[in-house]
Amino acid sequence: MEIQTLNPTTPRQRQRIEAFLKRNGLRFDDMHYYAAITDDDGEMIAGGGLKGNVIKCVAVDDAHKGEAIANTLISHLIAHANEEGHSNVMLFTKPKNRQLFESLSFRLLAEAPEAVLMETGIGGINNTVEALKKIREESEKYKEYNKECKEDSKECKEEEKTNLNTTTPQHLNTPYLNITTPQHLNPSTPQPLTTTTPLRGVVVMNCNPFTLGHRYLIEQAAKQVERLFVMVVREDCSLFAYAERKAMVEQGVAHLENVTVIDGSEYAISQATFPTYFLKRLDDAADTQMLLDLDLFRRHIAPALGATVRFVGTEPTDRLTRRYNQLMHEVLADVRETVRLEKEGNAVSASRVRKAMEQGDMSTIRQLVPPTTLPYIIAHLATQALQAELDTTPKPGLVDKDNNGAHRDMDYALMQRSIDTLHPYFVKLALLGCTDALPTHTSIRDIGIEAEKAMLAATNGVNTHKGALFSMGLAVVAAAHEERKTAANEEQILKERNGGEDVLVSLQTTIKALAASFPDTNGTHGSKAKLLSKGTTAIKGALDNAREGYEMLFAEWLPFYIEHRKEHDAHTLHKTLLRIMCNLDDTNVIYRTDLATAEEVKQEARALLDSFEEVVLKDMDRRYTARNISPGGAADMLSLTIFIGSIQT
Repeated sequence: MEIQTLNPTTPRQRQRIEAFLKRNGLRFDDMHYYAAITDDDGEMIAGGGLKGNVIKCVAVDDAHKGEAIANTLISHLIAHANEEGHSNVMLFTKPKNRQLFESLSFRLLAEAPEAVLMETGIGGINNTVEALKKIREESEKYKEYNKECKEDSKECKEEEKTNLNTTTPQHLNTPYLNITTPQHLNPSTPQPLTTTTPLRGVVVMNCNPFTLGHRYLIEQAAKQVERLFVMVVREDCSLFAYAERKAMVEQGVAHLENVTVIDGSEYAISQATFPTYFLKRLDDAADTQMLLDLDLFRRHIAPALGATVRFVGTEPTDRLTRRYNQLMHEVLADVRETVRLEKEGNAVSASRVRKAMEQGDMSTIRQLVPPTTLPYIIAHLATQALQAELDTTPKPGLVDKDNNGAHRDMDYALMQRSIDTLHPYFVKLALLGCTDALPTHTSIRDIGIEAEKAMLAATNGVNTHKGALFSMGLAVVAAAHEERKTAANEEQILKERNGGEDVLVSLQTTIKALAASFPDTNGTHGSKAKLLSKGTTAIKGALDNAREGYEMLFAEWLPFYIEHRKEHDAHTLHKTLLRIMCNLDDTNVIYRTDLATAEEVKQEARALLDSFEEVVLKDMDRRYTARNISPGGAADMLSLTIFIGSIQT
């Protein structure tokens, strides 16, 4: 007998694995590695696979059970996982196999009627439990310290009655302590604490993104316990990355003194992580996944935090979430549901926010999320705009889904990687702009330089989005700053502004102010294009357009885009690109060709826009590609137009 390595991604080898699993009553599941034990004739008699640190699809032919083959196979898989950097290894299996795997050093983590979760190795759940215990201990220390602060504060107030010159105790000057009475301890609060109130509770949330509904649930739960732990789902399969979601929650509940936001458990079991290959009926998968997740929480997470109650919001629409809530009541001792917050008769939900983002409906978004969430949404709308420009196909001489245009060093995948790399920096810029005073040129520049370095590292030195980074970066900072002003002085601003037009005027003014602090550039395509013109024409580069507040964009391109979008024109983005090409001094075209060609591009765009046909646009793409013409400046302005169109309301 020998161990062979099979590649599950190779069709022929996958077929061999599938046939073996079917013979043993199992289905194929997602794996990156599979080990097979074969007999002297080369027939597979045992096998098992890996996906990360999870062992999957282990089977031994009936004729060879009891020959210690399972021990050999599992030892091999654990060793391979260790070589790949995993110190602990997990597996899901049928309950009847529990004793077998316990004999192979695996320990039980959670169980359900149809499955068990086990692990072996160093650390694992014990590390998670110890980390949670430390968080609990720190929260208790904070509570005691804050209690002392309040007692000292009372003493100070008594002294002030007789001595107005009493100095403030040193510890009351600590900037990160809020010594005001928490809402849940306020005697006027409808649900005051009693001796029977649980000391600690837990809310588990995804927050994709964090909404007023999430905040409301946390506020209601915080009134019922001395300490509330908010655990953010760690799994990264959402629109907003885990780090963003956790940051949104932390900022959104900063006013609640008895709330601690903690990392999501690495052991959370979801539809994405739970394998179904050993279940007889796939209908059992959802319930089994949920029951394992709840058992993990009951056995390990809640005891480590000392939590006795789990809080959830009611679920009026999603069937799976409603079923999860039902199972929670069956499995956990104390589960409390809070009726979902509603706006205009509908539950406030993250899905409504995401839908509004797709529709560019900022006015709806503002009604559904706290101000602290808006910078993250603005950053995503910027990334979404870059993505929309890239996906617009066909485009003349530009990278799209069909071809690389006039660019030999770029393709769709590279541009996609560039957008993904830039996104975290748009988040940084949005957070930078979300201040009472406009950020300095230096602070914006530093983030821009950092972003450009990351972009070039991701693209092997290819300048994919330098121009877009500048224009979009300024607009992101300006948009976040405008949202901050609105949140801080909402009533006054609403009185002064007259609908969307005034919003755009204010945004344009802020962009001008930001651009004015940037010095003239050297070495860019824009500066080189100016040199090529030799003063015969007034060529405007990216910085010039920004200093003018993108006059053409606000006056012509944006209204054109919005009008065609309202008409649900399938070629809105193609036509908007052509509209921009009609009158933009595209320094990228000038740099790659000459002034005469740039003027020719304007005339061709105008002619095609007057009588638009996609087949003619495709022909333009072929010709521009052959002539090395790439209207990259127009592409940047298309992205910017899309972005501003999404935040104008």
